[in-house]
Amino acid sequence: MAAYGLYTHIASNKFRSMLLLAGLFLLIYVLVYAGALVAEVMIDSGRTADYYLAHASRDLVSAFPWATIAAVAWIVIAYFFHQKMIDAVTGGESVTRQQQPRLYNLLENLCISRGIPMPKLKVMDSPALNAFATGLNPRQYAITVTTGLLKALDDQEVEAVLGHELTHIKNGDVQLMVVAVIIAGVVGFFGELFFRLFTNLSWSGGSRSGGGWSSSSSSSSSSDRESKSSGGGAIIVIIIAVALIMLAWLLSQVVKLALSRSREFLADAGSVELTKNPDAMISALRKIENRGELPGATSAVMELCVDNPREGFADLFATHPSVKSRVDALVKFAGGHDPGPLALPDETEPQDQPSTAGDQPPPVTHGPWGDTPPAKPNNPPPLPGTTPRQGPFGPLQGPLQGPWGPRR
Repeated sequence: MAAYGLYTHIASNKFRSMLLLAGLFLLIYVLVYAGALVAEVMIDSGRTADYYLAHASRDLVSAFPWATIAAVAWIVIAYFFHQKMIDAVTGGESVTRQQQPRLYNLLENLCISRGIPMPKLKVMDSPALNAFATGLNPRQYAITVTTGLLKALDDQEVEAVLGHELTHIKNGDVQLMVVAVIIAGVVGFFGELFFRLFTNLSWSGGSRSGGGWSSSSSSSSSSDRESKSSGGGAIIVIIIAVALIMLAWLLSQVVKLALSRSREFLADAGSVELTKNPDAMISALRKIENRGELPGATSAVMELCVDNPREGFADLFATHPSVKSRVDALVKFAGGHDPGPLALPDETEPQDQPSTAGDQPPPVTHGPWGDTPPAKPNNPPPLPGTTPRQGPFGPLQGPLQGPWGPRR
């Protein structure tokens, strides 16, 4: 599906995302097949590899409806309770216009200007600079921002971040990412479960006489050749099962990250379309850069954020493109200007400077024979009944005498 503009890119991205989600859902059945292989070996470890592969295929057909029901039930539970789970992890709380008038008005103005339903607004008490959107339907949509972001960014930059999250909602990214995280969680859960089963199986297998996967029922084999081939078949099948489990988990992570990375550029572009201010989006990204770590958040929550500073090995498992690449795209396609990495105001203030001018020590003069202590001002108080007057060398005391008497 060719893409020539912003909206065709969005449509093309949705089409590819649906294919990726379908493939992600199929990984559940790959795990079921791997689990069937392990179960067949645990039941009878004295068979050939062909026997295990054939019986595991029949087990997969039998378990197909149950696996589907379990996956759908998992999605249904997450559909109704995912926001509460995220709020429990991050500590986000809903706010009203009276509590956050600045933030509420900025979001409302964006929604009114484009006819977008107003999502719920949540604030998370954290010094980190980040924001994310959640929800699977218009009644659940919510945008959560941190208090650190509200403090560090000006109105135009906060508006750009809100536009970024609104674009995620408008393009349907939030639903796809939540479903992807849910399915990837299913794959990860069952992958770890099967891996633990395999670990226990290999331990018990090693304790048996012969040190292989053969069981006591295999002693009735007709020849030594068949016995060796049966034990080798069990080992081969276990290796295949472990490889399938690892492949399913790896592919689930790659698909999930591909969904996230491909959407950040479109969300940045959508924010510029909403606000007509590419420089605000660029400066917001530069301020958020490397300051968005939410210590209590899981990796699934960080994948929903504006920026995820948690980098993967060789950038393979990074959930977001780098800030530099996103800024370069905005400069190239939106005509913005990149100021480079930005320091926050509280980071530029010297930490060892006294807070008030009255507490500052007087300067020390450095002379050729050492440090000279600063001279103390020698201004005596005015004499009673006199008015101090300023002369060329300091204040004058007493009445001034002229050639014809004292001056008044």
